[in-house]
Amino acid sequence: MSEALFCIENLRVAYPHHGHEELRWAIDGVSFTLQPGERMGLVGESGCGKSTLGRAAMRLLPPSSQIEGRVTFQGRSVFDMTPEQLRKFRGEAVSLVFQDPMTRLDPLMSIGNHCLETLKAHSPQLSSKQAKEKAIATLEKVKIPASRWHQYPHEFSGGMRQRVAIALALLLNPKLIVADEPTTSLDVTVSAQILQELTRLCSEENMALLLISHDLAMVAEYCDRIGVMYYGKMVEMGSSKAVFQQPQHEYTQSLLKAALHIQTVDETETGRHSSQSPISDPRTPILRILELKQHYTLEPNIVERLLKQQNQTIKAVDGINLELYPGEILGLVGESGCGKSTLSRTILQLIRPTAGKVEFLGQDLTHLSRQEMRVSRRQIQMVFQDPHACLNPAMTVGQSIADPLLIHNLADGAKAKQEVLSMLEKVGLKPPSVYYERYPSDLSGGQQQRVAIARALITRPKLLICDEPVSMLDATVQSQVLDLMLELKEEFELTYLFITHDLWLARFLCDRIAVMNSGKIVEIGPTKEIFGNPQHPYTKTLLAAAPLLARA
Repeated sequence: MSEALFCIENLRVAYPHHGHEELRWAIDGVSFTLQPGERMGLVGESGCGKSTLGRAAMRLLPPSSQIEGRVTFQGRSVFDMTPEQLRKFRGEAVSLVFQDPMTRLDPLMSIGNHCLETLKAHSPQLSSKQAKEKAIATLEKVKIPASRWHQYPHEFSGGMRQRVAIALALLLNPKLIVADEPTTSLDVTVSAQILQELTRLCSEENMALLLISHDLAMVAEYCDRIGVMYYGKMVEMGSSKAVFQQPQHEYTQSLLKAALHIQTVDETETGRHSSQSPISDPRTPILRILELKQHYTLEPNIVERLLKQQNQTIKAVDGINLELYPGEILGLVGESGCGKSTLSRTILQLIRPTAGKVEFLGQDLTHLSRQEMRVSRRQIQMVFQDPHACLNPAMTVGQSIADPLLIHNLADGAKAKQEVLSMLEKVGLKPPSVYYERYPSDLSGGQQQRVAIARALITRPKLLICDEPVSMLDATVQSQVLDLMLELKEEFELTYLFITHDLWLARFLCDRIAVMNSGKIVEIGPTKEIFGNPQHPYTKTLLAAAPLLARA
């Protein structure tokens, strides 16, 4: 056998801790080896140490972290590298795709400049023209057109930003890509395209892939070997086929059971959560959207102005008509960049529409003042796609969740704390008294998302808009949170607009599904009909691309 490309031996990692706290190993005695061209998946619940492992292997942890063990790349110790050697190692030898693309992207730099800066730093021999040509070709691999070269990260959807992050990782043709939840915010079609591209590169360039994910179906489809992590330890390792067909550890068995619970919904159960069919519902809709439009204008840069090019209009939402009935769960699915998140923000009037109406409980929200809209938002809450971006880093978890209660004068300080502790318990953050005092930076991505869900539910809204609320959670926690959302729906008579790129999750949860493409609703109907007899070609493409665990 050839020399191992990447080797981790008995790695132990502990984060900085206060003197009175007991030392806790986030990674505890993990060992494995990656060969050139091999694709290995790393799965486990949020907070189990998957991301810590990836960062430790690239020496990206805080300097005061306690690290034991050995990490070698092509026989060289990573922990013994000089700063200059590390700089070349990161990017040229190993590239890391972060879970949150905004931690990788500079808000003051255009997408094009991000690419050029990376290439100039590592490949100074390239001319400006050669660098731009290589960058555009790489961006096109992840379906970002050259026309968006001059745009900034805030002008992209979450999924589009993740595509940029993946393109940046591919720019230097590294020998190993460590991909930490690389397709968390991407739809199934783009996920499939990107992972197929990564798989092709692994074969052609003899490039290895360490895919860190909670998506078991995706890992089973694209990886040769799988490692299962639990509380910092590697509890199971083997070929994808062996691990998924004959799991040995009880934690692996519980992960598979939870994933299959979401994916294997019987047809008679699909859309089972609503007490009556919304299609024949004679009641007034709780939410009615009429000819809603949200258009953005991209102004030409200096060169484009000299060439007398016109302004470019992006029709993020283009004439949407939609009705949502009390007590139903309506799923909104579509590719990243199709306008799903823009639609949700327009409903909430976080951005004012270009045209059209949004009626909530019979009231046209587009005509409300900022103060009136603030009052109305008590009844409409939202769980955003990226919890890290919507939680104040200077506020504790308890303060963040209690804030809406205090803003809307729903409770005093003591009562608010009591309600927050109860809600923390419900979303699975136990013991609640410990999490109440923590800050967002002390939590994993999945735990942050649970805090965001708790904060949205604390005012007992009538309508909850969920923008990818469980996309960062592993299968077991996903299942728990979805079951919790169903319980709360019945208890508080909630209505959900559930935005997701996970079709199996939509089938599990939703009564009806609306399929969105290029700013328009191309198909809408009961969940059973959308999955059993899709009419639009785009819907058929989405369904064909969705990885199914049962195929593994």
